[in-house]
Amino acid sequence: MRHTLLAGSAILFALPSASALAQQAETAAQVAQEDSGSADSGDIIVTANRTESRLSKTPIAMTAISQDGLRDAGIVDARSLGQAVPNVRISTDRDNARVAIRGVTSTDTTEKGDPSAAFLLDGVYIARSADILGSFYDLERVEVLRGPQGTLYGRNTTAGVINVISAKPKAEFEASGDAYFGNYGQRGVTAMLNVPVGETLGIRGAVNYDRMDNVIRLANTSGGTLLPARDTFSTRLSFGGTLAEDFRFVVRGDYSNANGSMLNVLPLANAFGTSPKGVDQPYVEGLSNEQRLTFPFPLAGPDQRNYRFGGITGEFSYDFGPVELTYLGSYRETHRDDRRNYIVGSFASNPAVYRGRFNQQSHELRAAFGQGSPLHGQVGLYYFRERSNLSLILGNPEASSGGRVGAVGFGFVQGPTQSTSKGVFGTVTYDVTPELHVTGGIRYTKDEKSRNGLTVADYPTLAASPCGTLRCTLNTNIAAADWSKTTWKVGVDYDTPLGLVFASVSTGYKAGGFNDGCLAGTVGGTGCILTPSTLYYDPENLTAYEVGAKLKLAEGLRLNGSVFHYDYSGLQISQVVVTPVPGNRTSNAAKAKVDGVELEAIASPYAGGQFTVGVNYLNARFATFIPDVTFPTAANPLSFAGKHLDHAPKWTANLGYTHTFVLGNEAEVEFGVRSLINSSYYITNLGTLSQFRQPSFTKTDITLTYNAPEKRYYVQGFVKNIENELTISQAQGGRLANVQFEQPRTYGVRAGFKF
Repeated sequence: MRHTLLAGSAILFALPSASALAQQAETAAQVAQEDSGSADSGDIIVTANRTESRLSKTPIAMTAISQDGLRDAGIVDARSLGQAVPNVRISTDRDNARVAIRGVTSTDTTEKGDPSAAFLLDGVYIARSADILGSFYDLERVEVLRGPQGTLYGRNTTAGVINVISAKPKAEFEASGDAYFGNYGQRGVTAMLNVPVGETLGIRGAVNYDRMDNVIRLANTSGGTLLPARDTFSTRLSFGGTLAEDFRFVVRGDYSNANGSMLNVLPLANAFGTSPKGVDQPYVEGLSNEQRLTFPFPLAGPDQRNYRFGGITGEFSYDFGPVELTYLGSYRETHRDDRRNYIVGSFASNPAVYRGRFNQQSHELRAAFGQGSPLHGQVGLYYFRERSNLSLILGNPEASSGGRVGAVGFGFVQGPTQSTSKGVFGTVTYDVTPELHVTGGIRYTKDEKSRNGLTVADYPTLAASPCGTLRCTLNTNIAAADWSKTTWKVGVDYDTPLGLVFASVSTGYKAGGFNDGCLAGTVGGTGCILTPSTLYYDPENLTAYEVGAKLKLAEGLRLNGSVFHYDYSGLQISQVVVTPVPGNRTSNAAKAKVDGVELEAIASPYAGGQFTVGVNYLNARFATFIPDVTFPTAANPLSFAGKHLDHAPKWTANLGYTHTFVLGNEAEVEFGVRSLINSSYYITNLGTLSQFRQPSFTKTDITLTYNAPEKRYYVQGFVKNIENELTISQAQGGRLANVQFEQPRTYGVRAGFKF
């Protein structure tokens, strides 16, 4: 496979810009407003630098995918983005999402953790990773920015930004509808209606329903059956437009109800044998997909997800002439009431109940100045606060798991947990010449976190309880801390006759945090035995160096790419522990380094045909890291130096071809084929000091689409993952040993209309 990838890269000399999907024009008219000759090969209007610009003229390593591109790739939610965006992987456990961009990720998805990559909905940071799993519907586009972006966006990041941008209301009548059906009970429908209010305002409403059966099958159904993997209803209502030419605004309200099964993991033996130990765990061969996806024992109790989340967002801009002032504010709530089955490893008969309440508010004020002048930029203020209360109670705990013999429940009652982030940021660009631009940015961030909580054991009777009450406190979880950091970016870009060349150095930061437990000597606390170095962990910091180009060599031929290097210190890594305090523990790895090359060619050599070739090299590894748990012996600890970071394959390639046949009545038939070629990657489990290896694979998607004249309606057939490869998204050893697979082959039909 490596020879294939090297052969593909040999035809390229460019320096990430966009996947094949990103090169679809959102509308040719939008692009033509800036350059009437640029609409060939596709281009798309983006707002990555907080102003409108063409993707090919934006000096940021990014991918942008239009609504049509999302549809053709079968991307219905965030989990599918990794199929289309270079060096991006999004995986889920029972209830959370984990985003990895260029090997930079966060393993703490609890209420006290922060993601390394910021997920934004219409520019608003979404704190809880479970909330990003809502459906993608009625969107303008999705933008994925790689690397630190704190000097441009309100929320600080180390890995990058994923910004999902919904369609804005218009002062004209529009309506559309889409539906799809497929195997595994796939079905969904989206409807949109936009009506004008006067000459400059509009109201837009959209609803979406998305469902898919669970691909897991139970060998023994005496304990019940599994609910669908996805069963989500979402709706959005927006109102906005322009007033008096200088004032623009949009107000959006959204709500989602995500139901279905919580269970999406299987015993680890389905992929890695019965007793894996040590690093570089090989994948067990010889099992069919049906065997890998079969659960060998019945459900221990009810299994059901019930997420309800939504909020209101307002964005208001007024152009004063020299300065344009923009305010972006949002309030969001999430309610979760779940029944879970921890029916793997040592917890084979352990149902659990989870209840959580989260709310967040954010406020961002930006001032853009100098539009059209050699010196231009923006400055901004940012405020964010999140507050949560939750409980996770597991039944029938074993004494060795940290519970008590005779207890009927062991769990965590956490809250209130509060996180506050304040920031001041700004970016200034000076046009040395019309073609040469120099950019500098700076940001100051102050983060504060606190929590009050308990680790508890519940007993059936007072006689069975050792503490005289039905609920005994095993230890108190109390902590509070704050951190601050100044980050920056410098960059230069030059618009040559062949296209844009750019280079930058930027820094990123993610706040520290705390683990379960409390400091020794804490007044009023129970089980307070931790030292500061065990209870708290430090921020992580990243310095990114990047050189890139977005070149148009001829009509119908584009070359894009970048070369980058990351120095990563204080990498935060989490693991499940039972001592000294049972729970999820995060600590700082010493250092990591990431080197990479992202290359892409888009060619339209003849009418109706387009080829895309993308080749990506990524060397993301620990530089120095010895885990706290020494193995195999205290005298000979295991060093992870040189071992791969999670979800960071060394080689990937995206190959695609699209051909459009124009029919006599101006209708079109479009055939598309896309292949993802992926080398092996690793998933680290510090609990057993293991690295699980997913072997190399290839996944191919095919679409065949009929577009009516003026694209008034379409009918599309699709097949995803023709090879039926069953790849691993997560793996864990120890007492909660389990593995999670990505989707097998899916297929179906879509149809839609618009007017």
